[in-house]
Formats: sequence, C-alpha cells, structure tokens
Amino acid sequence: MDSREMVELDVETGLEAMARGELTSEAWTAALLERSAALNSRLNALTWQAGETALAEARAADAARAEGDERALLGVPVAIKDLLNVKGQPCTAGSAILKGYTAAYDATVIARLREAGAVFVSRTNTDEFAMGGSTETSTYGPTRNPWNPDCVPGGSSGGSAAAVAARLAPAALASDTGGSIRQPAAFCGVTGFKPTYGRVSRYGCTAFASSLDQVGPMARTVEDAARLYHVIAGADPADSTTSPQPVDGDVAALRDAHDLKGLRLGLPKAYFAEGLDPEVEQLTRAAIGQCRALGAELVEVDLPYSKYGIACYYILAPAEASANLARYEGVRYGNRAEADTLLEMYENTREQGFGAEVKRRVILGTYVLSSGFYDAYYSRAQRVRTLIRTDFEQALSQCDALLGPVTPTPAFRVGERSADPLAMYLGDIFTVNVNLAGLCGLSVPCGFTSSGLPTGLHIIGPAFGEMQVLKIGAAYQHATDWHLRRPADPPPDADVDAKTK
Repeated sequence: MDSREMVELDVETGLEAMARGELTSEAWTAALLERSAALNSRLNALTWQAGETALAEARAADAARAEGDERALLGVPVAIKDLLNVKGQPCTAGSAILKGYTAAYDATVIARLREAGAVFVSRTNTDEFAMGGSTETSTYGPTRNPWNPDCVPGGSSGGSAAAVAARLAPAALASDTGGSIRQPAAFCGVTGFKPTYGRVSRYGCTAFASSLDQVGPMARTVEDAARLYHVIAGADPADSTTSPQPVDGDVAALRDAHDLKGLRLGLPKAYFAEGLDPEVEQLTRAAIGQCRALGAELVEVDLPYSKYGIACYYILAPAEASANLARYEGVRYGNRAEADTLLEMYENTREQGFGAEVKRRVILGTYVLSSGFYDAYYSRAQRVRTLIRTDFEQALSQCDALLGPVTPTPAFRVGERSADPLAMYLGDIFTVNVNLAGLCGLSVPCGFTSSGLPTGLHIIGPAFGEMQVLKIGAAYQHATDWHLRRPADPPPDADVDAKTK
C-alpha cells in the first residue's frame, strides 16, 4: 500500500488493514504528516503538527498490536481542534493571548482516546475561542475550504472539517457551541456529530459558553464518527455536568442499518422558510425523499419558538463567554503585556491578545449581565430557552427524529461576511436551537450545488438519542455516495496568507 492509498483510508478501513497486517500505524501516520506538510500552506487547516512525537506514538501502537492488543482505535491517527488540551502540545484556542501556552494535562476526551490507542497527529485551526462561523477570526489566519479555497470551511471547527475532507486525517475531534461541528461538516462534505449536552466531558476543553459547549467527532462516515463518540462518551468525575446515564448501542450494529422502516421523521416547517437557498432546499428535500424511500414515515412538525433562537443564543453565549474569558488577564498563563500598573497590564493584555470578534462578544455579554439589563435580556433569554426546549420535546414526542438543512446557504467566500456580524450569525439559524435545548445532532453530506460546494442533511434527535440518530445517518449513507466524494487538491499557487505556522 503506497502513501496515496494510505491517506484515503477512513478509520474503519485503516483498522481492518492493520488487523490484516497490510498496514502499520507508523506508515499511515507518516503518509498523513507528509501530505499535511505539502498541503497545509494551501488550506491553513492545521496550526501544529506532532511530527516525531506522533510517529513514536504510532510505533508504540504497532508494537502493542503485534502483542495482541485490540483496543478500539489502536494506531488510528486523529487531529485535534486547538481548543482541547493535549499534554505537551500547544493549546492556543486560535488566540494571540495564549500564544506560547503548552498544555500541562490531557482533556478527558484526549485521555480516553489515548487509552483507546489513538495517535495525535496535528492540531486544527479554529475561530478564536470558537467564536465565529467561518474560521476567519483565528490568529493563525483563515482556513480555506478544500472544495474551493476561495470559500470558508465553516466554523468554528473549520480546521477539523477541512483536515478530514482534504485527507490530512481520517478523523478529528471538535467542539460545538451553536453548530460548530455540524455547520463546517456540511460546508466541507464530511460527517459531524454533536452529542447530547452532558454526554461527553468538557474537562480540558477551553470554554466558550459552558452551558452550550459540547465536544464531538468529525469523520468521513457515520460509523467512524460513532467509533470516536463511543470512546469519548460517558460520565466524568472531573465534569459535574456529565450524565451518569450509561452509553448504549453498538457501533457494529450500524453496518446493518440499511432501512428506516418503522421510524417517523419530523420535518420542521420553520426550517423550510424564506431565506433558505433554493439549491440547499432542493438537495435537502431530495435527501428527505431518500429517507422516505428507505421506509421512514414523514410528518410535519411545528417549532414555533425556533425563530427566537438566534436572538436567545447571542444573549446567553456572550454572557457566558464574558465570564469564562475573564481568566485571561496576563497573570496566570498566556501572554502578558508591558505596563506600569496592574490595571494597565490587564487592559493591555486583553487589548493586544483578543481579536475583534472576541471583544465584541465579551462586551455584549458584560452588557446583558450588567445591573439594570440582566432581567431585560439575560433572564428573559433563559425563559425563551426553556420554551425552545419544550418545542423540541413536543415535536419529538410525535416522531423519532427531525430532518432539515444544516445551513441556509452553502459555503460563502472568504471575507464576504467579515464586516457583517449579523449575516455571519444567521448562518447558525438551524443549529443553535439544538444547543439551546441540549439535544444531539448529526450532519451528513447530502449533495453538491451547481458550483460544486457540498451541503448537509441535519438529523436531530432527543436527549440521549444518539444511537437512533446515528442509525438514521448510517442508513442514509449506505444508500448514497455523497460521503465518498473527495475534493481535488488545491493548486500550488493557492497558498493562503497564514499569519503564523
């Protein structure tokens, strides 16, 4: 097997090849590192590569396999969003304020991947502190979409999505606060899975909005995403928000998911309203038709409060961000600005270290939490959040899952929305409500627009309904080939203007 074949391997086929003795983790990892070195200047998907450290981990995995070790992800190379702490690796959250910071410990999800035998090959670019929908706010510069380098890959996990789509890694970990796994997965034509809030530990994940953040996998297939999910999911004593409910289901059973007979799937009327790109709607409806052909019964459902989701989210998320980011003041870790007094040091550090989008959200969050505005904004948004969650509970009492588009448009051009925050925020209109309600959601590729850009089908399930959602996604993928398509390599003259490597 040559390096060109190795980089095309997904998690399942790579594990099978290693089990047969046709592939070593060291060779697979080396091929991916070589490809990343060649392509990353054109995509800027990665902020750091593990190099010899990853090769050493791969050699250890090969030695363990030779002794009969059969751990779930033994020898599988995985990319990690630059928001998750991996001991000994930089963890900057895409921000200048954390340049030079090296993680002193493993996040829980990293520890679980390590126990399962995974190899950490690289760190992926992210919007600064995960605040953005395009991976343009990173201090490392914008990431480019592998399907068209003039377009964004989505965000904030655009680096993870671009890395998986461009064959820089067979799978990646990412985080989703308002759609940051599912939206870039749709933009880049890969599979992205956001588990139920509390299903996966957030310990060691740099916080944006603590009641909304959730770590999840990105991969090329539903089965591969499920493999990573089952490794990282479960209660964690270090995170009191994790659920003690056992993680159910069997990944192997997804191979037999070839029909949707007996399932009722809901179509939210609000998700097919004005503002939805005609091609995205056409492709989404075609995917829904495929689900009907697989035996599902389709029913219309109503989510009357979903229209308030964006307004609600952009009160609650900045409020939590303003509290979480107060720790970055130049005293304990990260960069420290020169100043004559302590107060000036705080001010200079945050002024120099935070980008425009982070400052915008921190200021907004501080405002809605301030005396005189707390009840008018924050408290009211929390009540609306409860109504949105009740909407979903009522809709999902009538069906097993909901179907709709992931995004209202395909990927837009780099810089197109940078000066219009509202247009950027509206790109999350179909995803933020899932986070507000704490549900699970899956994005699977479901077609391409006339300009060659991918789009995704959104599958939304009830809290802790992960296996049902994954089964629906797997059955759809078994009946289609959208997830098998790959972008052409960007030309050598497509080098991006990355600020730092």
